[in-house]
Amino acid sequence: MENGQTVDVQLQTHSIRVERKHITFDLRENPRGRFLRITEEVGGRRDAVIVPASGLEEFRQALDKIIAYAKSLPEKP
Repeated sequence: MENGQTVDVQLQTHSIRVERKHITFDLRENPRGRFLRITEEVGGRRDAVIVPASGLEEFRQALDKIIAYAKSLPEKP
């Protein structure tokens, strides 16, 4: 801890660009545990979602279901 703040340690990172969005996946760790931080940056604005490591498998399963469903939809004209 520095100045009463928790310091996160970055374990791994991966970034992708989808259309105008820059999305970063950071696996991080702090004294409370490991977590995935997903950050979306568009036009200088950032939004983030935090998923505790204990929920990563469930998160992946939900994402896999969404992807499968999206693939089953007809193409938009």
